[in-house]
Amino acid sequence: MKFKVPGLSFWIFVCMVVGVIVGYFAHTELYSQVDLHSIAPKSQKYFKDLAGKELSEFKLLSDIFLSLVKVIVAPLVFSLLLVGLSKTGGFGAMGRLGGKTLLYFTGATLIALVMGLVIVNLFEPGKALNVAEAAGKIVEPKPFNLNDFVLHVFPKNIIKSLSENDILPIIVFVLFFAGAVAAIGERGKIIVEFFDAVAHAMLKMTGYIMYFAPLAVFGAVVLVIGVHGLGVLGGYIKLIVCFFGGLAAFVFLVLPLICTIFRVKYWKLLSLIREPMLIAFGTASSEAAMPKTINALERFGCQDRIIGFVLPLGYSFNLDGSIMYMTFATVSLAQAYGIDLSLGQQLTMLLMLLVTSKGMAGVPRASLVVIAGMLAAFEIPTEGLSLLIAVDWLLDMGRSATNVAGNAVATAVVSRWEKALEDKGLEHKESTN
Repeated sequence: MKFKVPGLSFWIFVCMVVGVIVGYFAHTELYSQVDLHSIAPKSQKYFKDLAGKELSEFKLLSDIFLSLVKVIVAPLVFSLLLVGLSKTGGFGAMGRLGGKTLLYFTGATLIALVMGLVIVNLFEPGKALNVAEAAGKIVEPKPFNLNDFVLHVFPKNIIKSLSENDILPIIVFVLFFAGAVAAIGERGKIIVEFFDAVAHAMLKMTGYIMYFAPLAVFGAVVLVIGVHGLGVLGGYIKLIVCFFGGLAAFVFLVLPLICTIFRVKYWKLLSLIREPMLIAFGTASSEAAMPKTINALERFGCQDRIIGFVLPLGYSFNLDGSIMYMTFATVSLAQAYGIDLSLGQQLTMLLMLLVTSKGMAGVPRASLVVIAGMLAAFEIPTEGLSLLIAVDWLLDMGRSATNVAGNAVATAVVSRWEKALEDKGLEHKESTN
């Protein structure tokens, strides 16, 4: 029997556990050295300032990781967005099937993003983390100014926007640039191929950087537990429960409603994709479940031509669990740092993610890069990203299973839309089994 090397999620979990233990002993040791009664009533603030200084070396681990993540945000967003937009029909009409598929993907993405915002605002899981003091500061959000926002949207210098990871001007530039590339026809393919190569190189670089994630998690967890004690872990529990509750609502409420509208037998479909969903949950990879998903959709009655078109496209443009996570995680971190994002800012974030998520949703760990860009865009401390990674491995399992369900429904809906769902064939197959 061959020994299987543990994956990245395993080491992140191990480093998180070790970080909790080290942080607990550090917190206990520092607490025993301070006479809190003699410095009351500012005892807690004094202790947290002291602990933050004493444990600053651990913060260095997460700071290095965050710097590496930040350096790939702009080129990754630029290249993937340009290539993704070109795939939606930049070099020719995709036809009726492509139009219906992308229309469904856009609607599903919007629903997932809105659900993420609703859940995070309703239950406010980020406030339970309360890590603002661990960062040494509480960030005050700037008041929203419409004129400044509109002027900021249109980049004066794209190089400056890229260097500062200013996501919204980058998106606007790429939208215009992608249109221009499409307009020059065959010559534009050279540009797309170049940025496709850039995107693949940046994704490979992302994979390399993620090997530093366990150390970043260790440093971040030691710092937070050392400063706040074990009580802060309750925040993680609330974060996990709220997000999994949101995923459950999407799978058992939203998707059945969509299927009812399009007259698709959702519960029959869900029973067929149960196994691929379990595979995705166990491996934290929706792509790993793709062969089983294809088999399940064939048994459901979807035609091969529909499956072959919609399902692969869905793995780049329609990963509902990952998309919901982007708004949920970004606003949760804002809450953790005491930042009250206005309705206008959250709607802006939603529109930005509606665009940036296309072509990036299927990339492993790319959601973290997108979230890093959102944090920078709304001036939320990016230190919180390393805390998010501590539980990202668990949240990724739920996201992956939801992605499988979402793409299966997308394929079934488009099949029904194209009148290519063979219900009679399904009944015949079932009767002969």
